Amino acid sequence: MEKITSSRLRSLYLDFFKSHGHAIIESASLIPDNDPTVLFTTAGMHPLVPYLMGAKHPLGKRLADVQKCVRTVDIDEVGDDRHCTFFEMLGNWSLGDYFKKESIHFSYDFLVNVLKIDKQRLAVSVFAGDKDSPKDDESADYWTGEGLNPSQVYFLPKKNNWWGPAGLTGPCGPDTEIFIDTGKAKCSDGCSPACDCGKFIEIWNNVFMQYNKTAEGNFIPLENKNVDTGMGLERTVCILNGLKSVYETDVFKDAVSLIEAAAGKAAADERNIKAIRIIADHIRTAVFIIGDEKGVTPGNIDQGYVLRRLIRRAIRYAKQLSLSTDILVGLAELYVAQYAEAYSELVKNKDRIISEINKEAEKFERTLTGGLKEFEKVAAAADGNIDGQAAFRLYDTFGFPIEITEELANDKGITVDRIGFDAAFALHQQKSQAGAEQKFKGGLHDHSEETTKLHTATHLLQAALRRVLGEEVFQRGSNITAERLRFDFSFYRPMTDAEIAEAERLVNEAIKSAADVVLEEMTVDEAKNKGALGIFESKYGEVVKVYTIGDFSKEICGGPHAKNTAELGSFKIEKEQSSSSGVRRIRAVLLQ
Repeated sequence: MEKITSSRLRSLYLDFFKSHGHAIIESASLIPDNDPTVLFTTAGMHPLVPYLMGAKHPLGKRLADVQKCVRTVDIDEVGDDRHCTFFEMLGNWSLGDYFKKESIHFSYDFLVNVLKIDKQRLAVSVFAGDKDSPKDDESADYWTGEGLNPSQVYFLPKKNNWWGPAGLTGPCGPDTEIFIDTGKAKCSDGCSPACDCGKFIEIWNNVFMQYNKTAEGNFIPLENKNVDTGMGLERTVCILNGLKSVYETDVFKDAVSLIEAAAGKAAADERNIKAIRIIADHIRTAVFIIGDEKGVTPGNIDQGYVLRRLIRRAIRYAKQLSLSTDILVGLAELYVAQYAEAYSELVKNKDRIISEINKEAEKFERTLTGGLKEFEKVAAAADGNIDGQAAFRLYDTFGFPIEITEELANDKGITVDRIGFDAAFALHQQKSQAGAEQKFKGGLHDHSEETTKLHTATHLLQAALRRVLGEEVFQRGSNITAERLRFDFSFYRPMTDAEIAEAERLVNEAIKSAADVVLEEMTVDEAKNKGALGIFESKYGEVVKVYTIGDFSKEICGGPHAKNTAELGSFKIEKEQSSSSGVRRIRAVLLQ
């Protein structure tokens, strides 16, 4: 296999698919629009859901990109050899164009002929079939037709080789996953890519959306079938270079070296390897979240809360290594420089990145001071042992690491119920994961009549806010369910009651005007010249969709819209509050 850097892999991937008729689209924001199911963009498909659902993409039916992603479900696994909170996803899509045969050929061709992976080291899994859908012999035959031996093809059940639907209903279908065989001996006669024994490492996943699952549980073949693929950049670079960990790749190498140099002798202790990796990972993620064009700042809710947790977790582990919080800024500057060519928004927003990390470090120092005071109270009442619930409260409420609690308790000659703490922590994880699963259950981008109307209302709301508060107001995120809209926007202070009433009045005035919602496709330059609102990045490609609502609103957008404002009913702002530093949040509903 060819040993390559992350930047080289990005180039090879995009050049390959461009040569096969795919339009290259830039990474979308990490902050998803109008998706109530996730806080961050977690996969390459998220920004493309409207097009996978049938909307026409301005750049055609074949697309490819490298998408920025954040996932925190496995945050407690970060520090092992492969988990990251931020990662890049290489993806290519067919929107009703080619299907299984071409998709499998592209994957085989890229892996074997471009990346020079020995085909004997490949293993693939395909859907074994069940009552809902037949065995995917078609994909298996295409793989063997490309040159794989039948012994390299594994038939696995739905839990391994099926995608979707994202919610209770919608597009779904079998997938074929591609693995590298590490050469390790099989763990058993039944060893397959479904095992966690380490013999097989997943490198790529091709999803074939060929069914629509109905509310009755039936799987109806789709008229237009789509392909959605995903390949993790960090993991692939790790595999191609024969490394044991993603933290040994060029993506993390300089950051890890910087931390190790600052930590000195502490870095040589194997118990601190995880701490070093967590710091490197979490600050990289923080840089991308804050540096995003819709970047959020640390706060107490939603994305801001996740960001705060990441920075504070990095600080806690830095303290474990006796490092100053200055190391966080050094890492941030390193990452901005490292990714400057691929993601220029980080350079543009560098000052904001450094400022927010510094401010959060200062706040956490004060929090730790409060935590020390609370520890003294807990220790005084401990009677020789700090129970697990009390230790967990120190961790959960005050951000006090259990290791620090144990060290301080040891200094006082008292013990800590670590088993009780672990049990409380495990229960907390279960609740968090259940919450995340429930959040995801709603499905990606509900395109119901209700959400379509509310999405249209966000256009009117942004226009109204800019008229009332000034043109410094820009959308910083939105979240829409069938019941309400939530709209985040840049503004430095709370709105007055009079300002809220005026914004509401302007939206309702636009609704009563019964204006048509007009869609036009044009170049980015044309959209700029016509005064359309949007984040003018190359991510929009050469052609964008612009929605005009009378003389009230003109925005670049790819979401679903009503045809006329009269469909919306009446608009009511229910709440205006802070979202994070410099960002306000409005919750509103439509009444019929």
